[in-house]
Amino acid sequence: MNHEVKAILEAVQSGGMSVEEALLKIRTAPYEDIGFAKVDLHRQVRQGVAEVIYGAGKTSEQIDGIADAMKKNGQETILITRLSGEAAKQLGQKHALAYHADARIGIIGEMPEPSGLGSIVVATGGTSDIPVAEEAALTAEVLGNKVIRLYDVGVAGIHRLFAHKEELMQASVIIALAGMEGALASVIGGLVDCPVIAVPTSVGYGASFGGLSALLSMLNSCASGVSVVNIDNGFGAGYLANMINHMEEVK
Repeated sequence: MNHEVKAILEAVQSGGMSVEEALLKIRTAPYEDIGFAKVDLHRQVRQGVAEVIYGAGKTSEQIDGIADAMKKNGQETILITRLSGEAAKQLGQKHALAYHADARIGIIGEMPEPSGLGSIVVATGGTSDIPVAEEAALTAEVLGNKVIRLYDVGVAGIHRLFAHKEELMQASVIIALAGMEGALASVIGGLVDCPVIAVPTSVGYGASFGGLSALLSMLNSCASGVSVVNIDNGFGAGYLANMINHMEEVK
């Protein structure tokens, strides 16, 4: 069951929220039209996660307007992806914004306490993959997950990966990021019994074709249980890992 709806129903059952208050939360207008954007206010009720602002291509004024609409309607933590440093500087004058330049992530509001079933491991082949990895890790943390970072554990020195077998074996889901030939996802997929989300990065020399080589390698992985998102899509990986880590047993 959707976490947000379940929380509302449990609050009514415990007496912490009246039926009228619950009805108001559910009946709130599904979106707010602010001219240049239609802010989706029901996404958390529908999907368990509020709308995320994609910052690339938007002016700081547009991002500010969307954030204002979200805050006005009760959104306590707002995630902004692909946010430029200049736009972050402008937004920081009005909002309590934490900006992570390497990941191009902006976060307005407090980080939630982890509520997932277990931990999400984010592993990179090399140090050059860290910016995309941080986008994935911060996304997962903003959505309420415990994240363990294992950076620079690629197959060129595979003993570095094996030194973290305990963290890998105990994870609920693993995000494996790599450029070059993208072999890390297959290696991890052959070691663990949890889902592995592979993220090809645009790291590598000419014949890596900006991450296409890693993408094709990951799509052709012989390890079962490996899924693949688009090149450099750390946000997509973090979001999917959050969904897996918040799955509830169907009774």
